[in-house]
Amino acid sequence: MSKKTRKKFPKKSPKKSPKPASRKTVSRKPAPTQLVKSAKKRRTRTPAEASESAKHATERATKKTANATRKASQKAPSKALKSTGPKAPARSKTAAVKAEAANPAASKPPTRPTDTPAAGKTGLTEGTKAPAFHLPRDGGGTVSLSDYAGKNLVLFFYPRADTPGCTKEAIDFTRLWGAFAESGTALLGVSADPPKAQEAFRDKHELVTPLASDEQHQMLDAYGVWGEKSMYGRTFLGILRTTVLVGADGRIVKVWRNVRVDGHADEVLAAARAL
Repeated sequence: MSKKTRKKFPKKSPKKSPKPASRKTVSRKPAPTQLVKSAKKRRTRTPAEASESAKHATERATKKTANATRKASQKAPSKALKSTGPKAPARSKTAAVKAEAANPAASKPPTRPTDTPAAGKTGLTEGTKAPAFHLPRDGGGTVSLSDYAGKNLVLFFYPRADTPGCTKEAIDFTRLWGAFAESGTALLGVSADPPKAQEAFRDKHELVTPLASDEQHQMLDAYGVWGEKSMYGRTFLGILRTTVLVGADGRIVKVWRNVRVDGHADEVLAAARAL
C-alpha cells in the first residue's frame, strides 16, 4: 500500500472491551420518594408553621387521652366504684376457719323465722278454758274439742305440711303415740293446709296422729297462734309453731311457744305423764 493510500485510510486501533464496573463503583439513583423526603428534611419550617404543628400535636394528644379515659370508665364501672372506698383487711383462710369454730352461729344464716303474735293477740293463758273448735280432718271426717272430753289432749300447731321442721315434729309425735296413749293423752296436729294436703302428708310419712285443717284461721286466731313472721328480712303472716296441752277438764295446762323441734315431743310427753 502506498503512502498516499495509508494516509487516506489511517490504521485503526483495535477496540478495547470496556471493563465491567465493580459493585462498589456502581452508583444508584435515589428513588423519587427519597428525594422528596430529603427535600422535606432540608426544608426549614417557619416559626408560624412550627407553632401550628405543635398546637395540633397537643390537641391530638389531649383527645386521645380523653377517649382512653372514657372507654376505660365504660368498660369497668364496677372496678372504679370499688376502688373509691377503703379496702377491708384481707382475712386468711386459717383465720376464717378459727373464727367460725369459735362462733359457729355467727357464720350461718338463721334457719327458723322470728315469730310475733298477731296484733291484739297475746295467746292462751294457763288455767283458762280451751277455745272450742270444729274442723275438717284428714280422711274426710271432722274433729272437735268435745271429742276429747275426759282426756288430756296435745294440740301441736305446725306452719305447713311436708316441710322439714313440720315433718320431723309430726314423725316425733307419731313415734311416741303409744306412750301418749298409755298416759291417757290424745294427739292432734293442726295447720292451715287443706285436707287433701294433710292426707298426702300423712300417707307419705305414715303418720298416725290425726291432722285437722283450719283454712279460715278461726281456731288459729282463737288459740293465738296466727301472727307475723319474719325470715331473711321478709315479713309475712303464718302459723307460729306452738304446742298446747289441754287437761281432761278442758283447761289449758301448759303452752309451748316458738317451739324448737328437736326433743320437743319428749318434753311434752313428760308434762303429760306428770298430770
